[in-house]
Order: sequence, then C-alpha cells, then structure tokens
Amino acid sequence: MSERHAVLTVWETGFAWSASPDVAYADVHVEGSEPVTYRARVWESPVVESPFAATELIPSWNARTPAGTWLHVEGRVGDESGWTPWFTFARWAEDDPAGESPITRTTLRGQAFDAGRVSTDTWLSAAGRGVERWQLRVTALARPGDEIAWPTVSLVAGAASRFEITPDEPTSEPGPGRGHEVGVPPHSQRLHVDTFPEWDNGGRSWCSPTSTTMLLEHWERAPGRDDVAWVGHDTDPEVVHGVRRVYDRSYGGAGNWAFNTAYAGARGLRAFVTRLRDLNEAEAFVASGIPLVVSVSFREDELDGAGYATEGHLLTIVGFTAEGDVVSNDPNSHRIASNDEVRTVYRRDQLERVWLGTNGGLTYVMHPADVALPTSPAEANWR
Repeated sequence: MSERHAVLTVWETGFAWSASPDVAYADVHVEGSEPVTYRARVWESPVVESPFAATELIPSWNARTPAGTWLHVEGRVGDESGWTPWFTFARWAEDDPAGESPITRTTLRGQAFDAGRVSTDTWLSAAGRGVERWQLRVTALARPGDEIAWPTVSLVAGAASRFEITPDEPTSEPGPGRGHEVGVPPHSQRLHVDTFPEWDNGGRSWCSPTSTTMLLEHWERAPGRDDVAWVGHDTDPEVVHGVRRVYDRSYGGAGNWAFNTAYAGARGLRAFVTRLRDLNEAEAFVASGIPLVVSVSFREDELDGAGYATEGHLLTIVGFTAEGDVVSNDPNSHRIASNDEVRTVYRRDQLERVWLGTNGGLTYVMHPADVALPTSPAEANWR
C-alpha cells in the first residue's frame, strides 16, 4: 500500500486578535498604485506538530471582508533545520477593486526556500524534506476611520499531507455510496468560452468556479438576481459571479483551490480544502447527502466518456451507481456548451486513478454548518 497520509486541522473559535503595527501596501496589480496605510490586527494559530513528514500544506479560511478591508494569510513550516520565514499564501478579499475591495485578490510568486516553495496556494516541500510542524497567521487589515469594520473570520484550516500512490495500485471496492445520488444543478463552463477575457478567457478554464457554483446552488447559497445584474446577460450569470470572486491575479486563473472554498465560505457555507484517500471516503460524503468537488488530470484515453484531456481540471462527485461507478456533474460537459451534457458516469477505477494518482485526492468540502459531515477516520482528513 502506498502512502496516503492527510490530516486537517481546523480552528473555528478562540480567534484572539492582537494589535499589530499599521501596514502600508501598494496594490502591485494596479498600475501607478500608491501605498495605502491600513490598521492591522493579527491572529496566529498554535504550532501544529505533524504525525508524519508532510510534503504539502494547503490553507483554507472562511471570512467576510467589509468594504475597505482585506486579509493577509501566511504560513511557516519547520523541520530539524528550523523554521522557514513567514511566507504569503494570499492577499485576499471577497470582492475586487471594481467593487468594495481596496486590493486585488492575489497570491505571490517567487517564494522559495531550502525547505521548499509556495506553489500558488500550496506549500511544497523540497525533495528529501518534510514538514514536521507548521503554523498559520492571518492579518486583518482595514482603512483607518472613526469606526473600523474589521474582517470577520469564522474558520481557518490547514491540510497537511503526504501522498505517494503507484499507478498500478488496486482501486477501492464499492462501499456505502452505492446507489446514492445528490441532486445538484448542472452548469457547463463551455457556455462561457471566450467571454470576459480579463478572467482567463472564459469557460475553457472556469472548471473550478463552475463546480463551486453548482454546490452553492445545491445548498441554496448561490448569488441572487441583484448580485449578478452586472454580468449583463442571462447565461448562467452565477458562474461569472463566482469567477470574479475567486480570480487570482498572480496565478492568472480561477482555479485557486483556497480562493474557491473561501468564496463558498463568504456565501455562508462551511468550506475547506483537503485530501481524501480513496472513493470510499468520497462515498461517505455522498451517503450523507454532501456532494464534493475534486481535482483530476488525465489523457483522453484514461477516462472513458470524458471526451477531452486535461493537465488540471475540477469536477464534482454527486453520486455513485449501484455498481459503484462515479456520477459526476462535469463542468467541461464533453466540450459541448450545454447544461444537459454535464451529468456523466465515469468508471470507478479510472476516475479514482486520475484523481488520486495525479492530484493526491484533492477535494473541496462545502456544506452548511448544520449539515453534519460523516464520521472521520482516525487520521482525520476532515472535521
């Protein structure tokens, strides 16, 4: 059996914010931007000791950022050589400068150390190194005023993992999800191809926010008519709203994992990124009535019925057939611009391999706080 280690650590209470020196920041993505001074306060997580030498760490947060406010999300990792400096996971606000945000939502390129590097929203350990302990830090920033409306944070989480899965490893046997399907409204990213070129040229690359939108609509948390009026057309404007609220300017796309769960969190769901070990774990969610978003990559001959190849794609798991195959609302919809083409059944063995073997079981979990998650395993990768 290959290594499939994953632990999710979550904080949802006890955010003891401390005063911090003012921060001057000039938006690097706005030409000619001058530094603006923000009031600041900071929360640091306790140090988390990893039970294994993790090779990846992915943060999540659920927050609201009133007009004029934003969050700076940082992390640091340690091993026998000591701690890295604090590095940036995100400069984040739920809106953008065309709306109520004072800054452009973005990650930060070029953060590399002996121990590893930051790849968009993920810490990746260098070869032969591993994370023995880690810590997150969130700084809330607000424009000065007589009455400051600070950001509110309801969840901070970190998923530490170590996955090494061999291509020939047997796939899981059907389990508790057989015969269960959650009724999730379908949305095709292909309906948006070549629209809104400022956000990565439309639907060719909008798989993540399209999948996120499907789950938001399922949970009745999708944006309303007034929220999407700015889109200017009636072709699934909720998807476009999602793209605008997850777009990562430095990354140049809408596929930032943490930004997608943060968007769902700002819409009222409890949402985080984690890694699942196999489809049996995904079945436990579906059997509990909770659909998932998962990350895959594959050649066209590796996933029968998809009709495309991809180096990175997000789709939903909404159910399992009686035989244990996977029912997915796939936003790429066989490259056909139709919501009627979204629901697809994929072979269990193939889907599990292109999810686990290339993407380490990467999963978005999004649910209302009053909808209980299934019982987690002893090495808890959800809570």
